[in-house]
Amino acid sequence: MSVLILAEERDASADSMVPALQDRGVEVHRVNTAWFPARLRVAARLCRGRWTGHLRTDHRIIDLEDIHAVWYRSPKAYQFGESLNSAELEHAKIEAKYGLGGVLTSLPALWVNHPSRLADSGYKPYQLATAARCGLTVEETLITNETDAVRMFVGGGKTVTKMLGAVSIVEGGVRKFAHTAIVDDVSDLRGVERTAHQFQRWADKAWEARMFVIGHDITTTAIHSHSASGYVDWRTGYDSNTYELVNPPAEVQAAVRRLMDAMGLVYGALDFVVSPAGTWTFLEINAGGQYGWIEHETGAPLTEQLAGILAKGTV
Repeated sequence: MSVLILAEERDASADSMVPALQDRGVEVHRVNTAWFPARLRVAARLCRGRWTGHLRTDHRIIDLEDIHAVWYRSPKAYQFGESLNSAELEHAKIEAKYGLGGVLTSLPALWVNHPSRLADSGYKPYQLATAARCGLTVEETLITNETDAVRMFVGGGKTVTKMLGAVSIVEGGVRKFAHTAIVDDVSDLRGVERTAHQFQRWADKAWEARMFVIGHDITTTAIHSHSASGYVDWRTGYDSNTYELVNPPAEVQAAVRRLMDAMGLVYGALDFVVSPAGTWTFLEINAGGQYGWIEHETGAPLTEQLAGILAKGTV
């Protein structure tokens, strides 16, 4: 039995996971899908309802039937070199996605997390609606490209805007991060009509929390910001933030477990705002969220928790 880690070459969390699994006596294969097709090859044959055969890298042969767990960490897109024209390149990408990708995603293994569930979970409107149905507190939210709708919503109370997808954009060769921002001026809303935007009611905040759900384990860290910008978005205050492990209310944990089940996720990094009165307001879930920095700051055994699940191949 073996564990397949799909990750790029430079990934500190994957680096730590390999020895954690090896210490448990588990055979580990680490692959980056960007190696396909030059450095990663596949030969898969359907037999009795499952795929048999192998993946072949420059250094090893991986038996498909031997894989009992897959950690879909952060693999990169297939790389086809410069020999293909644009039509050939598009064709190659599609065939690789549905060929190699189709074989891998149909393996009867524990996925953390399955790419299909990852894709579904990336839709913020879906997250928010599902979280509310599962019993979590969710602030009033507007998704729109209508300026009048924005003005009406902002007129109803303190409002923030945040990205729906990408956390950054590259402009003029410079990467710019898009942090949560308070909307206090609606006199000029040019550009709103060009795409969808998310506006959300401000949640009364004492501190924020990052919760990691790994199978049945829930580990939660309070994030205390000590700057004006960090109070709005703690990601702007990494240099001054402080962290401590906390235990969320039982009803919040129960609702989170319902959310994970509803979304079909084994792993998730969830963000909350905690009010002075103790109300936990759900912000979002990142099904592939980073955990190494919190492990470093708090000593929480997140690598060990995840290694335990992958080694067993079951939750």
